Amino acid sequence: MHKSQCAQEIIIGLTVFLVTFMNVYLSRYQRLTSEISVQAERAILYLPESGQISDLITDLYEQGIHFDKNELLWAANLLNWKSYRAGRYEINGSYSYNRFLSKLGRGEQDPFLVRVQAGQNHDSFTLRTSLQFRFSQEELDAAMKDSSMLRQHNIEEHHLLGRMLPNSYEMYWTATPQQFLARMLREFDTAVTRPYGERAAELGISIDEAVILASIIEWEVRHVDEKRKVSGLYWNRLNRRMRLQADPTVAHAIGERRRLLFADYRVDHPYNTYRIFGLPPGPINNPRLTSITAALYPEQHNYIYMVASGDGSGYHVFTTNYADHRRESRRWTNWLREQRRIRDLEAQQEQTTGTNSR
Repeated sequence: MHKSQCAQEIIIGLTVFLVTFMNVYLSRYQRLTSEISVQAERAILYLPESGQISDLITDLYEQGIHFDKNELLWAANLLNWKSYRAGRYEINGSYSYNRFLSKLGRGEQDPFLVRVQAGQNHDSFTLRTSLQFRFSQEELDAAMKDSSMLRQHNIEEHHLLGRMLPNSYEMYWTATPQQFLARMLREFDTAVTRPYGERAAELGISIDEAVILASIIEWEVRHVDEKRKVSGLYWNRLNRRMRLQADPTVAHAIGERRRLLFADYRVDHPYNTYRIFGLPPGPINNPRLTSITAALYPEQHNYIYMVASGDGSGYHVFTTNYADHRRESRRWTNWLREQRRIRDLEAQQEQTTGTNSR
């Protein structure tokens, strides 16, 4: 009787153990495969370096990703997803532990839109671009000056910036500077070199020369509908072997974007088109496609002078002779003086009002 009772107790104990084990196993398995184990709403993880999941817990919490720490570590060990790869990851919605951990473990990054702005000089371009990627401004700057890269793409350093066509591009955050530049050059060839190469040849210029002229138009012109007219003016001056006398090239030469002084026009610089004939050696910024097409398809007219319109519209007044140009220039100068007088008067009134209120 005693032996029978002991055997019965052993069986009951084993049964309880097995049932408990199965319940725990099934519960863990259910949580392991549950699609609500990890949850987040539009969280973005930037992981500069690869590492261990166990070292990532705090960062995950700080990004608003919800999960059970012990379960996540248990799942990482069980599924052998103990490490993660560097990258940019978008976590949005609900995930099972396996889907979440494998995403990080395999390095299944989410691409993002890189925004390349128009009209940037070299320093502005490298800074604004690097802020969107893992690489630094210094690394991008070095890549743009790398002789082997330039030879590979058959381009001179001073022409490279002009080929950084403004647009939005889908890329990966961990792309290297070399990968980024190679992609940008492919995009330029697709959008400009192939479709417009023949047109440039018809005009007797290279694509790079078209981009140089486009970069001046980009800086000079605020309104798209005026670009071809300005292009026509520059072409008229080039065809008559006149100096371009484009103010943007002077601003580029002195390294400042401000109202120019008489002394600025006399600066000895290879980009100062008040001193040199023809186009400057390279582009002064990265122009939009609309500026490039304007350079290649100039409006036909006889204008050789222009000055900003004295109405604050951002347009220009075009003339065919110097006497008319002088007259329009005086109107522009008078408008500037009037604007300055109005600003000074408003500042004085504000100061008087502030004094009286005390």
